[in-house]
Amino acid sequence: METKEHFVITINRELGSGGRTIGRKLAELLGVKYYDKAIIQGLTDKYGLSAEEIERLKSQEKSSWWENFQDSYRHILQLRKEPKPSTAEMFETERHILEQLASRESCVVAGRSGFIIFRDWKKHLNVFIQAPLEQRIERVMKKQGLTYQAAIDTIDQVDEGRETYIRKYCDRTRYDTRNYDLVINMTGLSEDDAVAIIMEYFNRLSKSGK
Repeated sequence: METKEHFVITINRELGSGGRTIGRKLAELLGVKYYDKAIIQGLTDKYGLSAEEIERLKSQEKSSWWENFQDSYRHILQLRKEPKPSTAEMFETERHILEQLASRESCVVAGRSGFIIFRDWKKHLNVFIQAPLEQRIERVMKKQGLTYQAAIDTIDQVDEGRETYIRKYCDRTRYDTRNYDLVINMTGLSEDDAVAIIMEYFNRLSKSGK
């Protein structure tokens, strides 16, 4: 991977694995932009929805989730007179935003469907960060100030929502390791350890010219 050209490193992760922090630290080390909520902001700007509304909509199992949204927020839509995007439009908007960001400069993209969107990108590295459940629970409890059971419920909900989103729009599971170039299990590792592992792999690709 020749760093003179634009490259994209995608970080997909399990909630509570430290993946978001790893992505941010990696971007800082590489001196490139880190994108996460910027993508959601793009959707927010286009459709006038809050980040929470978009995240909730995307994790709905039913294909008619937009109709359900209309029923719940019909009065808001009438006031805003916003366009009513389909599920495909929502996903394609996210794809467009990601591709536009990456075409301008090298970057690290955390979450979203980046590992699918950039799978054919000339210079890319797809990484998946996972961790044992107890480690994830402990981190979520600490980060969000939740009880043990509330942390479990949050992890279950987020896991299901993310998996539903990937299966719906990409027709695959995010847990398939064939989606990634590098999979890191955080057992016994710190965030800095994970960053070092990714950097070593990245440097090897750079030297090989891939």
